[in-house]
Amino acid sequence: MRAVAAFLLVLCYLAVTHAWRCNEGPRLSSARQIDAGQGKVVATNSYGYVYFLIGSSWYRMSSIRFDHASIGPAGLWATSTSGNRVYKYIAGNFVVSSGLSMRQVDAGGNGQVVGVSSSSAAYCLRSDLASSYKGSGSLSWSNLSRVLKYISCGKYGCWGTDTSHQIYFSQTLSPTTCGNSRWSQISGSAAMVEVGTDGSVFVVNSSGQLFQRSGISSRSPQGTTWTTVSMRMPVRHVSYDLGNLWVVTTSGLLMKCTH
Repeated sequence: MRAVAAFLLVLCYLAVTHAWRCNEGPRLSSARQIDAGQGKVVATNSYGYVYFLIGSSWYRMSSIRFDHASIGPAGLWATSTSGNRVYKYIAGNFVVSSGLSMRQVDAGGNGQVVGVSSSSAAYCLRSDLASSYKGSGSLSWSNLSRVLKYISCGKYGCWGTDTSHQIYFSQTLSPTTCGNSRWSQISGSAAMVEVGTDGSVFVVNSSGQLFQRSGISSRSPQGTTWTTVSMRMPVRHVSYDLGNLWVVTTSGLLMKCTH
């Protein structure tokens, strides 16, 4: 009972925030990265295994080890720990693609897949190529002419952070052509950024602090200001979908937050 009481006390300490109510999420040992889209949630742990959430339980999807996994309108994509190879989940298996290698990918846009290479170059895979890929042939990625180390897309555009933790936004990235990707620098500093399908934007800075972009709308797709999401433990990774904010702390604790 003491252990349970102590753990609940820790959760209360972690999750005090004016805007979000947080509780421990479905337990995944040593969680490292999480991604949610279209009501589905995937996560990776420190061993590199990808898990899929069904109900309140996590199920390991493959023996292949991955650095990053993303799920959304473009399907489920992941990058491997060995060689940063790009995989797509097809008919119950992760299938490796030929073509460019990526350190991180995002499938949450309007059907396209975006990613960054080990050299921090940003790329886009057209929506028709992403949806039609069945495991054969080489993927043709389009260079987005922007140095980024993390990229994520949603309803109103794409967001990215570069190697200096500067934040960029592009409203004009076309999912069908991957063209016309003009980027604007946004105030603030972030190590990673995640965009929900509805356009919600969250960033984590190098100190593990979590922020949400306020004022995002069709008229103001880049939003107006950053609002602090108070978490009492440093955050490593976040994802947002259907009103649920998923948080992975630097200690590997998985939190699920709602308004």
